[in-house]
Amino acid sequence: MNLPNHYQRIGGEAKVRELVDRFYDHMDELPEAWDVRKLHAESLANSRDKLFDFLSGWMGGPQHYVEKHGHPMLRRRHLPFPIGEAERDQWMHCMRLALGEVVADEELRNELYQAFAKVADHMRNQAATPHHHQP
Repeated sequence: MNLPNHYQRIGGEAKVRELVDRFYDHMDELPEAWDVRKLHAESLANSRDKLFDFLSGWMGGPQHYVEKHGHPMLRRRHLPFPIGEAERDQWMHCMRLALGEVVADEELRNELYQAFAKVADHMRNQAATPHHHQP
């Protein structure tokens, strides 16, 4: 028996779209997400569509992204943008809020958060900022 995948568990297309919309709403509205927001175009419409297409396939649903754009090659596609710990953390902050609003199932929410955290960390292309500790 096949277990339902993340796409089925979240509730399919409508819920993936809702997650993407809440995510970008937070990015657009929260002052603490400014560093990651400024890496995006003034209009987030294209980003919303691309993330929706990507997440649909990433969660086990229709492969919209691959059909339109080919292999995601996420890290390569993100290399033009300076992504450090701050940008990663701000991206994850917006996604955590969106997951909390859209995904009622705590187990699914945690699984998706952990998966997003791995991908977000992989997108970093700036060296970590050294922390200076006083002796």
